[in-house]
Amino acid sequence: MTEALSQLVELLDLEAIEVNIFRGKNLDETRLRVFGGQVAAQSLVAAGRTVDSGRVHSLHSYFLRPGDPAAPILYEVDRIRDGRSFTTRRVVAIQHGRAIFNLQCSFHIDEGPGPIHQAEMPRVPRADDLPTVRERLDPYLDQLPDWFVVDRPRPIDQRYVGDLPWLPSPSRETRQRLWVRADGELADDPLLHAAVVAYASDMSIIDSVLKPHEVRWEDGKNMVVSLDHCMWFHRPFRADQWLLLDQDSPNAYGARGLARGLIFDEEGHLVVSLVQEGLVRVRTQDPPPGEP
Repeated sequence: MTEALSQLVELLDLEAIEVNIFRGKNLDETRLRVFGGQVAAQSLVAAGRTVDSGRVHSLHSYFLRPGDPAAPILYEVDRIRDGRSFTTRRVVAIQHGRAIFNLQCSFHIDEGPGPIHQAEMPRVPRADDLPTVRERLDPYLDQLPDWFVVDRPRPIDQRYVGDLPWLPSPSRETRQRLWVRADGELADDPLLHAAVVAYASDMSIIDSVLKPHEVRWEDGKNMVVSLDHCMWFHRPFRADQWLLLDQDSPNAYGARGLARGLIFDEEGHLVVSLVQEGLVRVRTQDPPPGEP
């Protein structure tokens, strides 16, 4: 396990400070706000720590306020329902006395397969045959925005199929595909694997909205933030094995963009579906002097 992945696993190992209340730490970084995928993953772990049986099968969440990287996050879990087949939890993430994130998730006890069908996995090169992001960025280091830290250790190994989303591209297509994998071996804990995939899913999906436009993250003028995030976990998987994210954006309008994704394992099984809406405010001109 790399040091970056070890730090992520430590972040997901929440401290229980009271019944149904957990405390999560943040990375010691100079970020403007806490990464949304971290809050979603920690919220899922908080919910799972109060569930006796079953695996998470869906989550629905809203990003309410930016998280403060300098302060711990409290996670309050509401045990909404404990049924024979399904268990439902609601989690509110709190900083400075205010909610910054809200998640509702459901856990399902394993049952027989029932009817089976799934979308077909697209044909793409294998992850091991693709270069790393760092290798692909080497020729373009002078074109990257100032906020992009190339050598920052990352817990998730990403291998893009096609263009990188941070570089200029003649393509106007909203679809993007990439392989992801935890950068090291994880313990055999289904909740941990689901939380790591929840973390990784927020790293790239909104790029599908930005890809056909001249809009980039944190360029000083535009505002790009996640509004909500929904996931459905269909089949068992391991986050430390290669997973293909097939993502696209069917719509952008009114300063909001919708992105959706399907996640397949290497054998072609559809393991997760996800949808996210993001706020994309584009400032077309500089404000008058003295005006924010």
